[in-house]
Amino acid sequence: MTRVVVVTAGLGTPSSTRLLADQLSEAVATALRDAGRDAQVEVIELREHAHALADRMLTGFATGALAEAIELVAGADALIAVTPVFSASYSGLFKTFFDVLEPRTLAGTPVLLAATAGTARHSLVLEHALRPLFAYLGSSPVPTAVFAATEDFGGVEAQRLSARIQRAAGELVALLGVTGVATGGPGSTSVPGHLRAVGQELPNPTPFEELMRRA
Repeated sequence: MTRVVVVTAGLGTPSSTRLLADQLSEAVATALRDAGRDAQVEVIELREHAHALADRMLTGFATGALAEAIELVAGADALIAVTPVFSASYSGLFKTFFDVLEPRTLAGTPVLLAATAGTARHSLVLEHALRPLFAYLGSSPVPTAVFAATEDFGGVEAQRLSARIQRAAGELVALLGVTGVATGGPGSTSVPGHLRAVGQELPNPTPFEELMRRA
């Protein structure tokens, strides 16, 4: 049995952060099943532990449901971590949870990183904030991190988001040592998982040489 723990820091009910977390966990569970592995997925909604996290920071002790959530993370074979973007970084609630973990809790743990925000302008938070945090914690983030703006949950963008999710899920399962897992998807060889291709944003981009001549 492969234990996958999902940590989601959405504040609303429902929230886009939880929606993305559910899509990611479903993709990972499906990839594991397709590879012949049973999956046990546990979801930790950090909003339910907000007061307990504040108490933990003040007292140094975790009790009740928060202590159980920390145990789940410590015993996970893989982690999916999803945060909303606040002030160009992960949320305070998200950071507080990982601050209270004992050192080396996540050492060597494969982690799929993801974030949500209102616009795509915040997508670099994955590389500038989340990836350094989880590198410091000693975990093993997968190459493809997944960012979803509000527009990514509908229309054509939803299909592109789905492709990024499938690729990231495949990479997470591959880090667990499962062979024969597909890690690609439409456009996977040309576009990092959290970014859009230039051609997707600009159907007829101006050649660089032309831009230089105009300058």
